This record gives sequence, C-alpha cells and structure tokens, in this order.
Amino acid sequence: MGGGLLETNNQLERFTGVKKNKKIIYSIVGILLIIGSITLYKTYSFYEEKKSFNVLKGRIPDFGYDIKMLSVVVDDKKSETIPERGLYKTNVHCTNGTFGEWDYNNWNLVLNNVSSESKCNVEFTSGLSEEEYNKYIEAGKALHRNTYRGKDITEYYNDGSLYTRISNGSFEDIYVGDYIFANNVTWLIADIDNYLYAGWTNSNDDGLAKHHVTIIPAKPLMNAPMNTTNTAEGGYMGSKMVTETLSNLVSLDGSIGKTFGSHIIEYRNVLSNHINKDVINQSGGRWTGAADEWDWYTRKADLMSEASLYGTNIVSSSYFDTGIDNRQYALFQLKPELINSYGKSRFQYWLRGVANATSFTIMRLNVTINECNASMSTGVRPFFLIG
Repeated sequence: MGGGLLETNNQLERFTGVKKNKKIIYSIVGILLIIGSITLYKTYSFYEEKKSFNVLKGRIPDFGYDIKMLSVVVDDKKSETIPERGLYKTNVHCTNGTFGEWDYNNWNLVLNNVSSESKCNVEFTSGLSEEEYNKYIEAGKALHRNTYRGKDITEYYNDGSLYTRISNGSFEDIYVGDYIFANNVTWLIADIDNYLYAGWTNSNDDGLAKHHVTIIPAKPLMNAPMNTTNTAEGGYMGSKMVTETLSNLVSLDGSIGKTFGSHIIEYRNVLSNHINKDVINQSGGRWTGAADEWDWYTRKADLMSEASLYGTNIVSSSYFDTGIDNRQYALFQLKPELINSYGKSRFQYWLRGVANATSFTIMRLNVTINECNASMSTGVRPFFLIG
C-alpha cells in the first residue's frame, strides 16, 4: 500500500509540473507574440516614415534631424512631397534662427544655423515666369562657380545626366572642384560657363553660346616636348604640341576623345602663329623673341595660359599668347594648391605662351612660371569644354 501511494503522489507531482510548464510556455509564447506585434507595427511605421524620407531625400540637406521638421505646401495645399522642378515661386520660413533658401539649380532646400528645435515651412506657388526662373538659375550658377566642393560626380557621367545638367544651364549638383573618374584619369571641373559668349570672330557672331564646364586633368596626362628642337618658330599653333600631341589626345583613341567623345565643345580662340626672334619681349627685357602674329582658330583642347592659372601674364612674350584665356579659372582662385599638385603629389607642365625664340612657358614644381627649352619633355595638362 505504501509503495502504491508514493507512486501515485509522484505521478500527481509530474502531472502538476507539466501543467505548470505548459502555462509558462504559453505565457512566454504570448509575450513573444505581443513583442512581435509591437515590433512589426513599429517596423512598418518606420518603413512608411522611411518611404516618406526617401521621397524628400536629396531635396534637403542631411543635418541629422527628424524629417518632420519640414512641412511642404503646394498651391495652398499641404503635400507629403516636394514638387518636381517647375515654374514655382517659393517662400521658406523657419523658426529658432534657422535660415532657409530654395536652390533652383539643385532644386532643393538649403538651410543654415539648424538646431534640433527648428521647423521649416516651404511654400510652392505656381506662376513663376520663365524670366524670373532664369534669373534664379543664373544666381545659383554664380554660387556654384564660387564654391569649391570636390565631390565625386562620376555617377552623373555614367548615367549620362552630366551633360543634361550642363547643357540646360542649371548645373544641378555640379560645383567647382567636383571630379569625374573615367578611363583611369581624374577629371576636374575647373570652371563653369567661363567662356560663354567668348570667341566671336565678326560682328554677327555671338561667340560660344553653349552652356559648358571647363575640364582639366587633375594631373598631367603625359610628358611631351613642345617641339623636337629648341625653337618657338611658328608660335604656339606651329608647335608639335598642337599639331600632334593635342590632336591625338582629342581623337577617338585619345584619352580626352574616348572619355568625352561628341560632348567635347568646339570654341574659337586667338592663338599665336609666328614669332619675331629679335624683338625684346614683355617679360622684363631679359629675353629676345616674341609672338607677333595671331589668328582665330577653332579648337577642342589647348594648353592653359598664364592668366588661366594666375589671372595675369608673367613670362609670356606678348598679348598674342593670351587670347580669350585672360581670366583665372575659378578652381585656382578657390584652391590654389591645385595649380601644381593633386593628392599631395607635385608636378610641372607646359603652358602655351612663347617665352623667347627657343622656349615656351612652363609651370614648375615650385609653383613659379618660367621658360623652358622647347625640346624638353614635360607634363601635358590641357583644358577643354564639355556640355
């Protein structure tokens, strides 16, 4: 009897224990289901908020604050999205000392002095005239030209939108110093629309009327001489540099031609084609020999002038060496170290000015401009225009 009762008690304890374990399991499962439901709801909510954020991403700067700081009104109606580019008047109002402005070129909101408590309202109203729109675009272009950014914009080159952003004159998300990496070369935006309406040849010619950016390689593309012998006879246009080296670079097989192809823009420039060996040139009376004749030429690429680098002539023999390249590129004004270096690597390269009867101008490693015998092989760093 005693053994039977003990066995019964043990079975009862096991049964009771199993019931308790089931209750615990059911409780845990229930808790997990509740947690899962909450997590799923929050995940979905986050996803919906993320979708809303992605709609606005690229249209406002990333300041690390909640997207809810921004409200949008389009033609007096609240909107969850910013409208596509169009003829809208804009009004930006922000709180807590934050300043907001609409950038028509990039079609996004630019904010300054942002705090976590700031809130901004952007109103879009239809009816902006094309004339007013173009004024905003021009004002934005000046900002892009006077701002060094240094951003990799290769994606725009790869998807083809680079040329649309240039040719429509908006220069959307393109700034001086931005770069494209293609065919193992880093290509820099040296300036924006700096040759616009330049290069006319007669009173009925408006010159270059295409929107464009000026491109230079970050480093010289190669080494080559100006001529096979130490002579500047024939000026710049008579040099081997022009007749062979630059012509090859813009050909379909050349590094410039195969990279930018039909998007290279032709321009007209005044270039030297003759020298007087005996005249004392304008470089200070030390050398004899100067460019004394010129003509208009249709070009795709050229060596830079001294003025392109420094805004003035230093060693060039005469004004025939300058032509329409009489202004400093915005890149070199904003980031002068890029004149002779890139990525902490220094280099030297030819400029196009005649220095004397046997030499051309050169930008040296130590960032001075000097003369160099025409037969010396040194860096080739040309400029060209794309759009």
